[in-house]
Amino acid sequence: MTTAIETIGADRAVALIRAREIPDAARLAATLAAAGIHAIELTFTTPQVERHIADAATVADAVIGAGTVLSAAQAEAALNAGARFLVTPGLSAAVARVAADADVPVLMGAFTPSEVMQAIDLGAAAVKVFPAQTAGPSHFTHLLGPMPDLHLIASGGISDANARDYLAAGAYAVTAGSSVVSAAALAAGEWASIDRLARQFVASLRS
Repeated sequence: MTTAIETIGADRAVALIRAREIPDAARLAATLAAAGIHAIELTFTTPQVERHIADAATVADAVIGAGTVLSAAQAEAALNAGARFLVTPGLSAAVARVAADADVPVLMGAFTPSEVMQAIDLGAAAVKVFPAQTAGPSHFTHLLGPMPDLHLIASGGISDANARDYLAAGAYAVTAGSSVVSAAALAAGEWASIDRLARQFVASLRS
């Protein structure tokens, strides 16, 4: 089975879903996977996210992860629901231990070189650089200078207008967030719009 990190690297993207309401997580996952974004991060800021993870995980082509994981308890709940990767907004040794015990990759949030090094020491399979837009694509070039083998994922302020710039600067992948799946479109079940924006985003990565 292809790992979550390999899937993210192949697509050069991971979809970040941050919404209070997800009317049909399985359909969302199927829509995004069909458009070319197979790794999908559902976050603990969404009520009953474990149920949504379980529903989305039924989609064969989708690789579902849990984001905004703040504790070992949340990490365990996400894995029990079927999550295949975990994402923390910062550095968490507790979440890293759960991920390691389950042999599941964890992506940790970091920004400075020291934070990135700590994330790797904790066992992060990739580092989510957030907020990416604060320093722009050149920040990735600078981070990768002394640490060229890192898997850095740009998150925050990424759109189809600038995503390619981060990849060109060395990012392993980028996060497709509200510019692809807005909370309003999701709540309204605007699947055609989500599909169109996802395909537009994927096309921008390959242009």
